[in-house]
Parts: sequence; structure tokens; C-alpha cells
Amino acid sequence: MSLFNLGDKAYLMLADGKIFEGYSFGAKGTSFGEIVFATGMTGYEETLSDPSYYGQIVTQTFPLIGNYGVNDTDYESAGSVVSGYVVREWCNAPSNFRCEGNVDEFLKKHNIIGIHSIDTRCLTRIIREHGVMNGVITTENVYEKKEEFLQKIKDFKIVNAVKSVTTKENKVFKAEDPKYDVVLFDFGYKFNIRRELVKRGCNVTVVPAGTTAEQIKELAPDGIMLSNGPGDPTENTEVIANLREINKLGIPTFGICLGHQLMALANGARTEKLKYGHRGANQPVDDIALDKTFVTSQNHGYAVISESISPEVGEVSHKNANDQTCEGVRYKNFPCFTVQFHPEACGGPQDTAYLFDEFIDMIKKNKEDK
Repeated sequence: MSLFNLGDKAYLMLADGKIFEGYSFGAKGTSFGEIVFATGMTGYEETLSDPSYYGQIVTQTFPLIGNYGVNDTDYESAGSVVSGYVVREWCNAPSNFRCEGNVDEFLKKHNIIGIHSIDTRCLTRIIREHGVMNGVITTENVYEKKEEFLQKIKDFKIVNAVKSVTTKENKVFKAEDPKYDVVLFDFGYKFNIRRELVKRGCNVTVVPAGTTAEQIKELAPDGIMLSNGPGDPTENTEVIANLREINKLGIPTFGICLGHQLMALANGARTEKLKYGHRGANQPVDDIALDKTFVTSQNHGYAVISESISPEVGEVSHKNANDQTCEGVRYKNFPCFTVQFHPEACGGPQDTAYLFDEFIDMIKKNKEDK
């Protein structure tokens, strides 16, 4: 943003009372949320439209955001559910042949409050040292309402996250040359998961998060995809109970991110909240079976506890190369594997897209064995 036109004042206040002063872009007003940071150098459109960020104030660690603008083709959902957007500098004159608008226009369209020209490196260091914390982003005078805001920050909690973003009804997407039928559970799914399946010859039926085993049985799919999504996985008790029954159907299943966590909980494992999560397009993951390390895109604040997975039920298939947290599980009693990262990543590394091919192979083998 040009230093000669900084805009109106805006403020970001943390739960500990620390205030960052900056300038407003996007919508005006006040919004509370959980402050997190994302480390991707590109992919801000996908970040802003990812339903997994529900209830969160997203900080971009890369200092310049918006230089290639925005366009509808790159969105990962129909809108945006972030609670606020924090950048060091935003570009109000993007240059790209695909550009259809700028970040400021996107934020205003979706009523998202943005703040720029703050020290995002300092903010990120605070989150890394303290852990994710609640905060408020506002264009009001934060000093006049500091005590009121601090109380609301303290009381804030992300609840009903999946229920807030899931589809309300089944939606069908056809492949040009269909070979298989796949049910995609919408826990807050990214459009590119659907695109990767359709590209591989799958008719995809997107279903609400609360879809039961009986309803799945009526659809008679060849495979089941469990999507990413927001919030604390343990909050979704109904979904976890449904998955226990769905597993008994023996339908090949592939889970990503929240889907990975929910499947683990359905099979007796436990999850934990990470100090500051993994968010960005540069997370190294070890594939144990292949003995290879892949660069992955991730967005999660919770992880499956490796030690809680019963050896009789499944085994850890992938580990985070940085902190050794669980990044994947292969199950032994039914055809299912899940990963914590995003093999469908756009924008981001596509090194692990082979997992979609593995899912298709599992579906094909299951059909041949019948």
C-alpha cells in the first residue's frame, strides 16, 4: 500500500492487552477471533476462501500480499469465513493477466476487516512463543473500549464450526467420463478436493457433515472422501459416531485434515491442540513406507496423538519432519487411509497428489474383488 494513502486507522489487540496500530483495508467494524499465522508466499486467495479458517484472524507472514490480485477460479469455497485479515503490506495495484480484482475489494465483498502496516514478524514471534491466542481486529478506537474488548476476547470460543460451514443438502458434480461414484463429506471442504476427484473420473456427491451410514448405504458409492474443516475435532460427536457405523460398510475411504482427525477419534485415538499449528505451503512430511520427505501444504491447529492409535487398528504412515507429529494413518480392519496435510493443494506444492491415485486404485481393487 502506498505510504501516501495509508487509509483510516485500525487496531489489533491480543488477549494479553498488547495493541498493534495499523491501517484499515477491507470492511469496517470489529471482529473477535483466534489469531493464527500462515507462512505461504503465495496462495492468499486460497487462504482467504478456505473454510478451515472459520473463526480465525489470519496473519500472513510473507510481507507483501495481493500483488497478483484475485479471481473467482482460484477460490476454495463460495465465500470467506475468516474473522479478520492481517498483513504487513497489501498491493492495491496488482498485475496479472488473470486478475479480476484486488484483495481490498474481496474483503469488502465478504465483510472481512483487514489491517495492514503492522509488524507481522513481531506478531508471529509472539504467537510462536505464547501459542495461538484470541484477539480483536477493529476500526473503532480500541483504547476507549479496551476493557470491554478484553472481556469479549476472554469469552470468545470457536463453536459449531463444522455446522456453520457444511452444505445443507446433497450436491452432485459429474465427471466427463465417469468411472466411479464418490461421496465427499463436507466438513468445510476445499473445492480442489472435488476437482481432483472429478479429474480422475469420479462423479462426486457432496453431502452434509451429519450424513448417516444408512444414507451412505442408499447412495451406494464406490468410495468415501472425508474433507478438511474448521474447529476442534472432538466437538463433532455426532459425526464421530456416524463414522464408526460408516466404517462397517467396508467402502474405501480417504480422509484429509479434519477428516483425518475425525476418523482417528472414531477409532479410539485422541487429538491435541498444537501450540501454534501448521499453516502454510512449506511443511515437510516423511512418508514412512516410501522413505521419502515431501513438501506439503497444511492448515490445522490440532493433531492426532500418535501413541493413542492402537496397533491393532492402524499405524502411523506419515510424520511431520519438524516436530514428529502424526501426519497420516493407515487402517488395518477396513480400507481406509488418512492424512493431515493437503494433497490437493492449490496454491501450494502438489508433491503428494499421488495419494488421490492411490485412493482410486483402492476403489478399483475393491470393485474387482466383489
